[in-house]
Amino acid sequence: MKITAVKTFPVNIGSGSQLVIKIETDSGLHGWGASGLSGRELAVIGAIDHYRPLIIGRNPMQIGAIWQDLYRGQYFEGGRVLTAAISAIDIALHDIKGKALDVPVYELLGGKQRDFVECFASVRFSTLDALLEQSKRLVKEGWNMLRLAPAEFEVQDDITLFEPRNSIAMLAEWMVTLRKEVGSKVTIGIDYHTRLTAAETYSFMKRMPPGTLDFIEEPIRDENPEAYESLRKMIDIPFAIGEEFSSKWQFLPFIERNITQYARIDVCNVGGITESMKVASLAEAHYIDLMPHNPLGPICTAATIHVAAACPNFSWLEEVNTGAHVSTNDPKYYPVQPKLAGPRYPVPTEPGLGVEFNEELAIEQGFKPIEIPRLKRKDGSLTNW
Repeated sequence: MKITAVKTFPVNIGSGSQLVIKIETDSGLHGWGASGLSGRELAVIGAIDHYRPLIIGRNPMQIGAIWQDLYRGQYFEGGRVLTAAISAIDIALHDIKGKALDVPVYELLGGKQRDFVECFASVRFSTLDALLEQSKRLVKEGWNMLRLAPAEFEVQDDITLFEPRNSIAMLAEWMVTLRKEVGSKVTIGIDYHTRLTAAETYSFMKRMPPGTLDFIEEPIRDENPEAYESLRKMIDIPFAIGEEFSSKWQFLPFIERNITQYARIDVCNVGGITESMKVASLAEAHYIDLMPHNPLGPICTAATIHVAAACPNFSWLEEVNTGAHVSTNDPKYYPVQPKLAGPRYPVPTEPGLGVEFNEELAIEQGFKPIEIPRLKRKDGSLTNW
């Protein structure tokens, strides 16, 4: 069996954008993959254009060798654009191999260790009323873990304005109210989306009684492990870090130095299923669970379900299609995709990933690049979204 084509399909689904790839073979089998570099799909397509002639004619079953060639086959190794492209290719190759052997992808990874994959509900809100209404509805539906994605700045006339001190004062009060409303049995975390400094993060946490939050996700930027290490010494709740990491090497200091307590791995950014399993092993050796990043769509969801099924150290999978966040799983584009059963995904039994994509619709609809919002402070300086 040989690879005959690598096709790219950038698409707009819901309010976001996705990049799907298809790898075809001379046997008639094909595999689906996806890139996680949202908003820079055209850059990843450029990388795939470089990689295409390197893999056409190769045996798709040799996944590890292809991964090494793509990663190490240029002088300037790594980086998010290249590893997002490698991720998409690697996931598609696993899909092909599973179909060729007539087994689910997790059987290629050592077999399943669980029957279902627990999820957390992502809750995006801009007001206290929305936070309470959505959270209580989700708890009533059976979700026992809520990851909060605040967008309180969107209630202003100018939705590009974000003042950190105003935000932490408001959200700290809302978190205390939420905890009282949902009780102590629900796990609550918050994603501050790198909008704070270390000092602001400390101030935010000190405004809430112990037990209000169970973890905080990426309050500051992650380029500097030492900055996070200093913050780790000041804050006594777990961190969840890693959704932007593009290799096991980027995860290494955060795992080895116990900076993060949950590894927010993104299978579509870190280097695909191949690299994800290596990060999972590193984390396992340090008693750290995976809490995978999953805001992209059914291919990322399916690939992550297989990784989660095969590794012992797993906590929750992110789920954004909860009615309290975005919609990424349009069935017109994904006629075959994983289906939630309450707050969890059953581990699939069909060969490969268990997902199919409507390439004809993607071509027909076309693609328009999407930029993330730009947040600024009152003085006009740019901050993180």
